[in-house]
Amino acid sequence: MSENEKKMELRYLERLSDIYPTIASAATEIINLQAILNLPKGTENFLTDIHGEYEAFAHVLKNGSGSVRSKIDDVFGNTLSTKDKQLLSTLIYYPKEKMVEVRKTEENMEDWYKINLYRLVEVAKRAASKYTRSKVRKALPKDFAYVIDELITEKSDMSDKESYYNAIISTIIRIGRAEEFIAAISELIQRLVVDHLHIVGDIYDRGPGPHIIMDKLMSYHSLDIQWGNHDVLWMGAAAGQKACIANVIRICARYGNLDILEDGYGINLLPLATLALSAYKNDPCTCFELKAENNANATEMDINLRIHKAISIIQFKLEGQIIKRNPGFKLDDRNLLHRIDWEKGTITIDGKEYKMLDMNFPTVDPKHPYVLSKEEEEIMDRLERAFLTCDKLQTHMRFLLTKGSLYKVYNNNLLYHGCVPLNEDGSLKSTRLFNRTYKGKELYEVLDSYVRKGFFAMDAREKERGKDVMWYIWLHPMSPLFGKDKMATFERYFLAEKETHLEKKNPYYRLVEDEAAMDGILREFGLSTEGAHIVNGHVPVKQKNGENPVKCNGKVLVIDGGFSKAYQKETGIAGYTLVYNSYGLLLVAHDPFESAEAAIEKESDIHSEMRIVKRVGERRLVGDTDIGKELKEQIADLENLLIAYRDGRIVEK
Repeated sequence: MSENEKKMELRYLERLSDIYPTIASAATEIINLQAILNLPKGTENFLTDIHGEYEAFAHVLKNGSGSVRSKIDDVFGNTLSTKDKQLLSTLIYYPKEKMVEVRKTEENMEDWYKINLYRLVEVAKRAASKYTRSKVRKALPKDFAYVIDELITEKSDMSDKESYYNAIISTIIRIGRAEEFIAAISELIQRLVVDHLHIVGDIYDRGPGPHIIMDKLMSYHSLDIQWGNHDVLWMGAAAGQKACIANVIRICARYGNLDILEDGYGINLLPLATLALSAYKNDPCTCFELKAENNANATEMDINLRIHKAISIIQFKLEGQIIKRNPGFKLDDRNLLHRIDWEKGTITIDGKEYKMLDMNFPTVDPKHPYVLSKEEEEIMDRLERAFLTCDKLQTHMRFLLTKGSLYKVYNNNLLYHGCVPLNEDGSLKSTRLFNRTYKGKELYEVLDSYVRKGFFAMDAREKERGKDVMWYIWLHPMSPLFGKDKMATFERYFLAEKETHLEKKNPYYRLVEDEAAMDGILREFGLSTEGAHIVNGHVPVKQKNGENPVKCNGKVLVIDGGFSKAYQKETGIAGYTLVYNSYGLLLVAHDPFESAEAAIEKESDIHSEMRIVKRVGERRLVGDTDIGKELKEQIADLENLLIAYRDGRIVEK
């Protein structure tokens, strides 16, 4: 070690001595950290492609993808009936609501409280057993922190533990706090069964409550997010990218969810509705049929239909403008408005002429088809301001930026939403972006940096590029979050020929079973090819057709099984989630979620099947994780501090 390095090390140890000013304090911390290393690894829960389905999402969050029921089985085994276990599970998921139901039929609530309090305490003990007392205490609900700590902490030196616990529980019931206590300890169990949550993309679009999901995530104790293409689209809209704004509104209109924008985020759509009703007053808009599943009245649906068409035409114009100002994107073939023959009512694509299903475009100037009308321009300016100044939307997007990224490596798993663009031979596919070439990990990282530039860059040109890159990520063939040769939105609306609707997937989706290709991706992101996994979503797994979410001999796990109701007819299930605990990897399949009310009344759960993907030979400990590596580094630093104290280089304070 050079003299300069020795000085740097001594300076660092002096700073460390401010936190641990004595040999005793440093030694105590080493012992504490070493103890943590030998605790069981915390449970990770992986969810993806939630698509606004907030009720199903909330339920899976409450049940920890089956982790709560597993804890109940661990504690009670065969000593409780299946019916009693279902009741206890439901009580943990929906404590307040379930107790309202129970009071309607239960004659002796005091006994009911006592029985279930004891059961909940036992489950809480098991859930807390893999954490330090310090971590558990930080998770305890404020109003009952001391009492819960007493009940779940083993007291080996007490002669009559049963009498002690009975006295506490009897007092809770006697003073009328049983229901509040049950709710508090149930929420603690939910908190403890999952140590860390991974959201592997697509919180937004299709379903009715992405804003509700975001509020829930913002209060979650520990999580990370890998952005999906729909998330980045909303981020682009929040940054003021007008084509992203138009896409967001179009998708909300198509799925009958404009209230997400109007009620959830307070975005005023009245000027757009006025244009839509004026321009398309007598237009049946048959090409713009909605996929709404809500119970909106006929008048509202009629307005949504016209908004759907109006914003779609605006979107195609705005996208044409992006393509023209970014020739490097090489998307000229996706500019289609100028390819329409207005007299014949046809369009020529790839040298072939097709009949248009709709030719009523009152806001399009055939000579300048990508120019917004004056009214369209005013509407988009107002919408841009509304998106930029919506506090709730901006708060949600800042949270995505803080907790999110395009990919993450965590505990020997590589997490990303879509794909890594590959050539047909399995090699990494290169692309040029702003005159530089990128592929693999570097492509992910440059796109990630441009997303952040779209929000924060001081240079106006770089900020505009960042905004356009968010649109690029949404639909470009080289976007890792899209991974198809085109987004055929225009063709699906206006052309009957199915051949034009085809979106050819990147070779990644064929090569996902090719071990050499997947090993290449793992190496590209700095992972070993032994024991590591790729976790991604984006493409629904069609279980009803026999498709398996476990790919490449278990190296790749595709966990988008269809949270979105729009996908469930296609997939046959209501989503996959993944659990990684100290014993290994478990893939969890879910049945469709009816409602929270049905779950409470019928004591039903949407967890339907657990499949072991990988069981470890020895139980994983904290020391085997990324956090464990950090703790070992801290221990090494503290041991160096002890040496410095003992050899006199640093004096105890």
